[in-house]
Amino acid sequence: IVAASGARARMEAPRSVDDVYDNFSARRLGLIKALTSDCESFYQQCDPDKENLCLYGNPDGTWEVQLPAEEVPPELPEPALGINFARDGMQRKDWLALVAVHSDAWLMAVAFYYGAKFDGKEREKLFKHINSLPTVYETLSGKATGGSKPKVPKKTPTGGANTNNNTNNSAQPPAKRPRQDEGNQQQGQHQQQAPPTQAIGLKKPSPGFILRADGSLAALNNAQIELFWPDDQLWYKAEVVSLNNRARSAKVLYATGDVETLSIDEIASEGHLNVCT
Repeated sequence: IVAASGARARMEAPRSVDDVYDNFSARRLGLIKALTSDCESFYQQCDPDKENLCLYGNPDGTWEVQLPAEEVPPELPEPALGINFARDGMQRKDWLALVAVHSDAWLMAVAFYYGAKFDGKEREKLFKHINSLPTVYETLSGKATGGSKPKVPKKTPTGGANTNNNTNNSAQPPAKRPRQDEGNQQQGQHQQQAPPTQAIGLKKPSPGFILRADGSLAALNNAQIELFWPDDQLWYKAEVVSLNNRARSAKVLYATGDVETLSIDEIASEGHLNVCT
């Protein structure tokens, strides 16, 4: 089981609508990682022979499988208890879907716990922000909230193989793309509104270095990176979740939950990949 970091107890509670939304988004991202790119690790940690276990998404974008809080009542609403007990009694995809649904309910509970003192307009603003993102379940299953099946473009402007469905051309920034189902790669998403905070690109890259086409890939291992989109003239943040050194490609996860496989040399040759430090 991932060791408890204590971050949940030590971090200052978010106060503004934007702060609560950022907290929600980071926790959501951690849960998506657990159920997609880190699925095997998550599955192994949920041993049915263990005690009651919960899946937590942390405000730093990580996840952990832990025993529930000992405090009664707890400091924050708690996730679903005992998710490990159902693991071997269901098909894996069904069990993951069940965990995803409970995770969505927990995310909403935490967000509106923090927003308990908001007035009606602030709560409405918070819900609109949250509703601009697909749920964890929608991301996992590939289910859309509406719209027809779009076609999948073959390539992105930065040389990546776009694994997301897109109703427009591939020149659209990653933070504005719809989600994909990384597990089954089901299709059927529709165009999502860009989240007001996560879809904002940067005019200049953050402190770090621009990766060269012939450079070592060691620096990309679990790295925070920024990708330049020429049509926007902006840099977009992402995280490297896996590397293929032989193919010199990387699978990256954007802040919105979008996943993309990139050809490193093709992007680096254009100076479009910044490794953050």
